[in-house]
Amino acid sequence: MTKKVAVAKLEKGGEHFEILIDPDAALELKMGKPLGIDKVLVHEEIYKDAKKGLRASEQALRKVFGTSDVRKIAEIIIKEGEIPLTAEQRRKLIEDKKRQIIEWISRNCIDVRTKTPVPPQRVENALEQARVSIDPFKSAEEQVQEILKEIQRIIPIKIATARIALSISSAYAQKVKGLVAKMARIVNERYRSDGSWEAVLELPAGLQDVLIARVNDVTHGDADIKILEIVY
Repeated sequence: MTKKVAVAKLEKGGEHFEILIDPDAALELKMGKPLGIDKVLVHEEIYKDAKKGLRASEQALRKVFGTSDVRKIAEIIIKEGEIPLTAEQRRKLIEDKKRQIIEWISRNCIDVRTKTPVPPQRVENALEQARVSIDPFKSAEEQVQEILKEIQRIIPIKIATARIALSISSAYAQKVKGLVAKMARIVNERYRSDGSWEAVLELPAGLQDVLIARVNDVTHGDADIKILEIVY
């Protein structure tokens, strides 16, 4: 079977660079998979114009990358530059990134009118209504601030932190402490003389209902839980 070959491109430092790549392997490397450059690079050469066979000068390589090492430069080109995608690859990447963004917003934001978490479906509806553009190669965290500005025109949400007070009987103290430590930051805590545990927690406001439900599940409802404040 003929190996697929594509061109990856990078504009950097006023120069243009190209390399010949396996497009599937290059995409995996660009998305963070620990893949050796040997599986990606078709020819160990850095071009100024691959189609014409024009090689980049060593002077240009050293000026822009500080080295003329083809393998090191090729990895930079793949990670920072442009690689060709099929329509299906782009669609899947955008869908995966969209899901990550929805999860991030639902976890970290609340409706400022009701001070309650925003369900993922409501976030997704707002993204579609606002016609938000999603970059498949940027992380959710890199994009979320701009995306929030767009969907705040649709739903009144803000990033917020919830501060919650817990009082747990001795029968469930250790189990609950282990549970909440995975979801929240324990601001302060103390054990009472009867072995019960009291704590103040901080966590992303969108997770407050999840934490409360899990604590109630572990304690069979035998927990004193109070939302102290929501901090924007």
